[in-house]
Amino acid sequence: QCTGCREMKSKKEMIRVLKTPENEIVLDATGRKNGRGAYVCLSQECLEKAVKSRGIERSLKMAVPAEVYEDLKKELANIEKQQ
Repeated sequence: QCTGCREMKSKKEMIRVLKTPENEIVLDATGRKNGRGAYVCLSQECLEKAVKSRGIERSLKMAVPAEVYEDLKKELANIEKQQ
């Protein structure tokens, strides 16, 4: 389920935001890394909804710094360009 739009989609249609065991927050394009994950659709709009509603923070059970969101937006922009 996307933490932004709250729609159920397949994992291939979304990107995973991951909290690693070291409490780092990264994008997991493969969907296979260890850690707690939250899913977001491959659109800037859904990411912004997830930021606004704090959906990612709730899913990861920790506060997410603003610079991490900026990095996520850049990564998502790169992914959108590749498609």
